[in-house]
Amino acid sequence: MAALEEQIIKRPRVGLAAIAIQEGKVLLGKRKGLIGDATWAPPGGHLEYGESVDACAARELLEETGLVAKKMVQGPYTNDLIAPKNHHYITLFVIIPEFEGEVERREPQKCLGWEWFSLDALPSPLMTPFATFMETHSSLLMYELL
Repeated sequence: MAALEEQIIKRPRVGLAAIAIQEGKVLLGKRKGLIGDATWAPPGGHLEYGESVDACAARELLEETGLVAKKMVQGPYTNDLIAPKNHHYITLFVIIPEFEGEVERREPQKCLGWEWFSLDALPSPLMTPFATFMETHSSLLMYELL
């Protein structure tokens, strides 16, 4: 049984990041918890069984920030090992250039707070999947900001 549990633990998980953009800025929260503790990341979480990518993005954005997605653009994915325990994540990115509502901190057990950051002045450290996204696909955000 222990061998099976270890295999399950070592399987990649599917994460999702909902990148809200507004007036040239992206919404990031300082995470707290097991994965990505003390790093900055967009709202996000895990893709649930049977859930569409857009439904997951809308759900995570609402659950974590109170924002309601009005337009979503599916973006790329990243494939990362997240330190310190090398959790393996395939992270799907959804860009959300239109939404309604005011930002709230709805999950204080998972996030210290939300802030808007210019793409040229992002905080550090970024959570590994978002850092990978910014290194390889940040131009997608600039296109959405036009």
